[in-house]
This record gives sequence, structure tokens and C-alpha cells, in this order.
Amino acid sequence: MIRLCANLSWLFQEHAFLARFGAARRAGFRAVECLFPYDTPTGETRAALVTENLEIALINTPPGDWQKGERGFAAVPGAEARFRACLEQAIDYARTIGAPRIHVMAGLVPAGATLAECEAVFVDNLRQASDRLSPHGLTATIEPLNSTDVPGYVLSGSMQARRIIDAVARPNVKLQWDAYHLQIMEGNLATSFERHLPVIGHVQIAGVPGRFEPADCEIDYRFLLARIAALGYQGWVGCEYRPRTETLAGLGWARDYGISAG
Repeated sequence: MIRLCANLSWLFQEHAFLARFGAARRAGFRAVECLFPYDTPTGETRAALVTENLEIALINTPPGDWQKGERGFAAVPGAEARFRACLEQAIDYARTIGAPRIHVMAGLVPAGATLAECEAVFVDNLRQASDRLSPHGLTATIEPLNSTDVPGYVLSGSMQARRIIDAVARPNVKLQWDAYHLQIMEGNLATSFERHLPVIGHVQIAGVPGRFEPADCEIDYRFLLARIAALGYQGWVGCEYRPRTETLAGLGWARDYGISAG
């Protein structure tokens, strides 16, 4: 059974952030996720979740200064202190609002560093993150991002992510398997999902090309989602895409999964 959740950083942008929770619930979503909720007080976000009877599936660690190109610090040599500060901020927020997963953003390969050096820092920081998250029942996820949208990002492939997860060797460090990014980088999505299922902690989808609705695109999502369900995945599938127009107008593809287009 496929359970869709709405990414409120991408969907329902016709509304202010806190109003998106109600919009998602009225559309039929039972869970939401968001990238960086930190500008909104935790109490207000928690109240919106409770009022709308929604689960929160995931938040990200703070990325740093997005406008300056920062994309997290977990794999950045010399930025260990910044990573720890971002992780603590994410833990505090996640615990307050009830988010069980935190996407730990790796960051960009800095000038003068090698990919191997970044991966070694990533492994060490993920082990520390695991130790901090475990007492609270939280899971860390890592997500390969495609090199067109996020050039220079440390993590760009599923096998690279799997190698890092295996090196960390902690049960609460999982793969955030995003079909959009992996289609651009690798393709062969059904086989990829089956190969990595033992370590997949969260799934996200969007159309390729353009990152629009997951319909009328080069990915056959009807087939892919049926395959994901058949393999026994029971977690949330995050809708992390850019609506072509208003969100509700593009939700027709999701009717088979209990979502209404209004």
C-alpha cells in the first residue's frame, strides 16, 4: 500500500506555511514533510499538526546559508562544529513536533578537499549523529542529489550512499531514496529500489524532467509505485515536486492513492 505525504516546502505554496497543513489534510494527505521549518516556532508547527491530525514524516538539518550555496555540513572537512550545531537544532525541532526522521545534509565538496576525504568525514559525523539520535528514537537519512540540480554535492549516487551506510553500520542511519534524483543520475529505478530496500528509510518522488507532478513524464510511476508496494515498503512516499500551476489542479495522478484533486 502506497502512503503519500505532502512536502510542504514544495506543495501548497498558494498558502502561507502554517495554512499548508490544513490544505494538505483537506486534499486527503495524512502526513507531511518539509525541508527547513526553522523560521516557524516549534509550538506553532506542532499545533498545526495536531489541529489537522497529521503525521510529520521528515525534516532536514539546517543547510547553512542557502543563498550563498551552502547545502549542509555533514561531509565537509573542517565544518564539524557547524554540523554538530545544525544537528542539535534539528534534533530539538524534530523532538518537539514529533518528526521521526532527519535528513542529514552532506554538503558540497569544498575547494582543496577530495571526495574520499569528504566521505570519511561523512561516516564519522553520521556515527556521531546516530549516537545522538538513538536515545530519542530518531533516524538519520542520507539522500543522493543529482549533479545537475546540486553540482558539487558530496552524495550523488545510490551505490555511494549504500557504501557510506554500510561503513557507518548503525541501524538508525538509512537511505532517503528519491526517484527524481536517481532517475537523472542512474535510471533503472525498480532494480535500484529492490537492491537497496534493506536500508531505505524514506522515499520521495517527482516527475522527470522538470521536477513537476509524477505523471506524464519519463518515469512510469504507476508501475514503479506498484513495484515498491509489492516489495513490502510500508513507509511514507514524499511528494517533493513543483506543481505546474496550483497544487490541487495537479493532484489528479494521486487519486488512486487516496488523494483528492478537490
